[in-house]
Amino acid sequence: MRWYVLRVASNREEQVKEALTRKITLEGLSDVVGRVVVPVEQVKRIRGGKQRVLKRKLYPGYVFMEIEPDPDKKISEKAWFLIKETIGVGDFVGTEGLPVPMSDTDVAKILVEVEKATEQATANIKVDFAKGDVVKIREGAFENFEGTVDSIDNERGVVRVIVTIFGRSTPLDIEYWQIEKI
Repeated sequence: MRWYVLRVASNREEQVKEALTRKITLEGLSDVVGRVVVPVEQVKRIRGGKQRVLKRKLYPGYVFMEIEPDPDKKISEKAWFLIKETIGVGDFVGTEGLPVPMSDTDVAKILVEVEKATEQATANIKVDFAKGDVVKIREGAFENFEGTVDSIDNERGVVRVIVTIFGRSTPLDIEYWQIEKI
């Protein structure tokens, strides 16, 4: 089986995946169409002191499908129409309307990402800062102070910021949502 990329309506990837899986089972095409995958990663977000784990799509607007091509390297007509008639499906990624299978290296990368996301029981917090960034504190006792990011703890969502107070460099541990880039 070869992997193909399917363009779908934005924010409808999961619905398209479920619809395709259901149709494939009903039509008995599981020998022609294999896995249908929407790669996601788990991201922790902390807002207002509450921690939530969200699923973020790695490739928004795309669904990856494993399909067995015919001997002439084309997708079977029955599978083609089943996929194309699904609500929310755009077109296959390829040239001149013909689906082009993904390279083995690209497939391996995506499958590693999918496995990593499913194995990851505790997700890290997505922090949009890097060491050395100049930031401004938005909330808390040191509101409106400016400093430099020294280190980031993705697990806890805490950023260590070096702030100058009374002429001395002072490290402060601040939650990532309390600061903003300048």
